[in-house]
Amino acid sequence: MVSDFFQLKEKKTNIRIETVAGITTFLTMAYIIFVNPAILSDAGMDKEALIAVTCMVTALATLIVGVFANAPIAMAPGMGLNAFFAYLVVSGKMDWKTALGVVFLSGFLFLILTLLGLRKKIVEAIPPSLISAIAVGIGLFITFIGLVKLGIVVGDEHTLVKAGPITTTVLIGLLGLLIMLFFEMKKISGGLVVGILAATALAVIFDEKTTLPQKVITLHLNMKAVSFQLNVLGALKWSFFGSIFTLMFMDMFDSVGTLAACCHQANMVDENNKIKGLDRLLGIDAIATMIGAILGTSTTTSYIESAAGIEQGGRSGLASIVTGILFLLSLLFVPIVKIVPDYAAAPALIMVGLFMMKEVKKIDFMNVGEAFPAFIIMVMIALSYSISTGLAFGFISFVLIKVASGRARDIKPAMWLIAVLSILFLTLDRLPDMFEYLKTLF
Repeated sequence: MVSDFFQLKEKKTNIRIETVAGITTFLTMAYIIFVNPAILSDAGMDKEALIAVTCMVTALATLIVGVFANAPIAMAPGMGLNAFFAYLVVSGKMDWKTALGVVFLSGFLFLILTLLGLRKKIVEAIPPSLISAIAVGIGLFITFIGLVKLGIVVGDEHTLVKAGPITTTVLIGLLGLLIMLFFEMKKISGGLVVGILAATALAVIFDEKTTLPQKVITLHLNMKAVSFQLNVLGALKWSFFGSIFTLMFMDMFDSVGTLAACCHQANMVDENNKIKGLDRLLGIDAIATMIGAILGTSTTTSYIESAAGIEQGGRSGLASIVTGILFLLSLLFVPIVKIVPDYAAAPALIMVGLFMMKEVKKIDFMNVGEAFPAFIIMVMIALSYSISTGLAFGFISFVLIKVASGRARDIKPAMWLIAVLSILFLTLDRLPDMFEYLKTLF
């Protein structure tokens, strides 16, 4: 029954592989249970309620993907998007209830674009070389995050970053990484999970940044402090439309980049290299954002950590079901989940970065018109610490190069729209200053 529903035979997978993949994805993104509430609480929201909401929204969105899209893609409140949300409030532009209204409206506009088929056309207008570059860029981005979490890369006042000291936590993380590499070389599934668990066990033994919980289960699931508190009418002000569109663009570029990379990695493409079931995934992404706003969290989006589960063999929605169930269980076992330190999960991110670098072979470096935009995407995603920013720079440079070389006819209509949206994304926060400057001229 399960095999038939998720088409496991057609996808050349089985229940064991999908279960391992779902667990892997969960372990690589479980950090959001703690990071998301920490960020949003700066906006004055109740932190304890946010922990429960984060688990609930992630579980619901991911379960919906598993059941209705049959894809190994997890969705959760997006990192960066939550920081933007908190910034809106902290900067005094609006209160957090109105900010939730802004999130809801951005998701609603996103859904309209999806229903009109514009989002699908946007994704399908991106050249293959740029799609591969997105995967490579995200791989570099994830690797950098993993190296920072592990402690191998640290900040520096003069050079921005430098190699960190070799500490006990770094050695524990590196041992976990070696275990993952061993499993990968031996073609044994589940290596990322085993590496994370082994590193966590050593962290507990050596008492390195881990604290055993005083209780195993918590039944306190009060979400009332933030749920159903959004103020949609308050967000319907002209002065807030810039924030609504900015969130929509950020979510669009993040989700498009993530889905393009993960779906190709999971072989979810047809003979024309187009993503299967893209409409459903895009629609669920938009609806998940609206549900998240209602329950009390920032923009929900597709998670690139899904690539970890895909690399473990995840090819169907069963992997997402497993991930979703684990997030539901996390509502009860938050004290246990909290044991896993960042440096124990960090090696999995590094491995995912390694896997995603394989896509670099598909980039046509002999064609400068596509090679340079691909290069910009890879570099800017990693160095700007933002998937959406990297994509925007790459898409704009692609169009400019085509126009400059007299090949504007090769640009698909949707790609022109992408370029315009990219320009708006990069300049939207500067528009008020531009208008003020124009007023001084006239």
